[in-house]
Amino acid sequence: GSTIKSCILAPEGYVFCDSDSSQIEARTLAWLAEQDDLVGAFERGEDVYRIMAGKIFNKKPEDVTSAERFIGKTVVLGCGYGLGWTRFQAHMKNQKVLLTDIEAQDIISTYRETAYKIPELWRQGDEAIKAMIDDQTAPYGRDGAVVVEGKKGIRLPNGLHLQYPNLRKNQNEEGKTEYVYDTKRGKSVVTTKLYGGKLTENVCQALARIVIGEQMLKINKKYRVVMTVHDAVGCLIPTHEEETGKEFVELCMRIRPSWALDLPLNCEAGTGLTYGDC
Repeated sequence: GSTIKSCILAPEGYVFCDSDSSQIEARTLAWLAEQDDLVGAFERGEDVYRIMAGKIFNKKPEDVTSAERFIGKTVVLGCGYGLGWTRFQAHMKNQKVLLTDIEAQDIISTYRETAYKIPELWRQGDEAIKAMIDDQTAPYGRDGAVVVEGKKGIRLPNGLHLQYPNLRKNQNEEGKTEYVYDTKRGKSVVTTKLYGGKLTENVCQALARIVIGEQMLKINKKYRVVMTVHDAVGCLIPTHEEETGKEFVELCMRIRPSWALDLPLNCEAGTGLTYGDC
């Protein structure tokens, strides 16, 4: 409904369709980490935010308040890549939710104990970084999803690699060992930190991009894809096909890739004369 979104109009005879892939990173993370209870909850269409809030506040999910559910949502969507309690506390403060140190620590601990396979994946990420430096292989996540191929990087299901140029050990100013690689920004080369949680974020975002990319190609065979925003796809549908077209787009956005047939996917779609109307 923003002014900018409302300025993006479908041409005459068409409506704009905006389809958002629901929680795709959280779903991909749970699937990759083999956190099967969470994958199952997504598969069954359960309210995973309310379930997490129930764990945090020691309540039945149906007794969770909307404010508590918001915290559960923030945890599920924001703590999957190693976010610590201090940064979580600061983030919640920006959302007008004030937490004491103890409350923030307890929330992060509850998440990591409940979704224990996800911290295990971060630790596998740390070992994968060491393996890439030593030009070795290492197990990482669900078997066969991605492959650690030494200095080549991490091979994704589409055959492309996540690469970390000049990946190496480094000592920071405090004398602690960390892993860094080189990133080009214009003509400059910037040193970038890498750790298990960050590697997991890179992999999950790459997998989500592959999923959405395949879905876009399917949609584009029938309706012209005109834009993407994060995990959402925008396309044009002839006005007389508005309802059936939206159903087709939703169908495409729920198709699972051949390499992850047990990855539950879902979406929310809307149509309108402008992007802001969707």
